[in-house]
Amino acid sequence: MYEFIKGNIIELTPTFVVCENNGMGFLLHITLNTFGKLKQGEESLLYIHQVVREDAHLFYGFKEKREREIFRLLISVSGVGANTARMILSSLSPEELVNAIATANIKQLQSIKGIGEKSAQRLVVELKDKIGKAFSGGEIFENSKSTSSREAISALIMLGFTKAQVEKTVDKIEKEKPGADVEEIIKTALRLL
Repeated sequence: MYEFIKGNIIELTPTFVVCENNGMGFLLHITLNTFGKLKQGEESLLYIHQVVREDAHLFYGFKEKREREIFRLLISVSGVGANTARMILSSLSPEELVNAIATANIKQLQSIKGIGEKSAQRLVVELKDKIGKAFSGGEIFENSKSTSSREAISALIMLGFTKAQVEKTVDKIEKEKPGADVEEIIKTALRLL
């Protein structure tokens, strides 16, 4: 299995990139998120996932390792192939997707082309625990919040509260008690929620 490719971006489109490495051009299928982080003519490192089919060997490239991990989780779901996973990651950023699955936001998942209600439910059921383990510790939230707030938000979402509800409550607590530790934020939030 290939891990990554480093080379010059010779051709760049919203759906694929041609990366030149040692005189060979590799065609890598990409998401819109990766497309937005690349520039034609510049050297770049792309993490690779290879799909071997009877009729083709395909490479999918990702600017961030985390996006590739999410892609691999998506294709592990029954009925989700590589192109569907790429469509999902092109419609939502990795952070939005992780939040949608962690908070069981079926409507947001259904807004993706090709994802119906049953597919959205299957994504949540099969990935909620895996996403929680892989991306816990506040990685999925904005960096503008304090570490204590991010950890508290993550914990409260894991307890079953919605992200919007939790963030609103934690923001309120942060304003009233700046510098509060994780435990204090969670205890106060549980009383308010």
